[in-house]
Amino acid sequence: MTPDEYCQEKAAKSGSSFYYSFLFLPPERRRAITALYAFCREVDDIADEAADVGIARTKLAWWRTEVANLFAGHPQHPVTRALAPFVGAYGLDPGRMNEIIDGMEMDLVHHRYGDFEALRLYCHRAAGVVGQLSASVFGYRNPTTLEYAESLGIAFQLTNIIRDVGEDARRGRVYLPGDELVRFGLTADDILARRGGASFERLMAFQAERAQGFYADAFARLAPEDRKSQRAGLVMAAIYRTLLDEIGRDRYAVLEQRIALTPVRKLWIAWKTWVWA
Repeated sequence: MTPDEYCQEKAAKSGSSFYYSFLFLPPERRRAITALYAFCREVDDIADEAADVGIARTKLAWWRTEVANLFAGHPQHPVTRALAPFVGAYGLDPGRMNEIIDGMEMDLVHHRYGDFEALRLYCHRAAGVVGQLSASVFGYRNPTTLEYAESLGIAFQLTNIIRDVGEDARRGRVYLPGDELVRFGLTADDILARRGGASFERLMAFQAERAQGFYADAFARLAPEDRKSQRAGLVMAAIYRTLLDEIGRDRYAVLEQRIALTPVRKLWIAWKTWVWA
């Protein structure tokens, strides 16, 4: 298996909405973003599957070394070997890649967030910098497009948090700000026990409104001259916002089920958005 094939398989097996946004890119940019996505999956899987924090830290430390190897010109892993041809061409940088690892390290020890500012730092590291790196791969001319990409990445992460509340609770994690739980008459223990009700629905509606605010902020920051090159991000946004709407229509029944769009629907949204964006 070649490095590109390894990354392609990693992306396809994930079933992520991001995969559908890559389909219409020119071949070289598609190879680059698929490799970047595979990198994110590799380090995210370490955090998600960690049974031993010490072992997970060691694995993430190895990836920091491998990021250094990538930018020194001698990558070892199939993912970094696939990324190597695009480091200079698309302006990838080690700082942002290491920030992604920082976010995964937060996941190993931070399973509660006292307020949104603390959660926002996590979202920035786990998704905002991914948005910026992706924007670099897609290509941009106006620096404000990086601000668009940061807000869009955070919007995606907030959508994921809403979708995955029940799944995260089963792993002992609560990504809803503690002070907002209190405001809506709930506790972290209520989420862990997956106790829903009217208060939970109002809390989730509040979270969804915040996510929509980040989508709106992102679109406002996208420079018109970069809109065409950033269509892959707009495809992701269309899929994720449709998912967020679906969750709302289902009255935020996310504690006991994982609400998702079908692959056919994702593909339809992706094609329609790519054509008309």
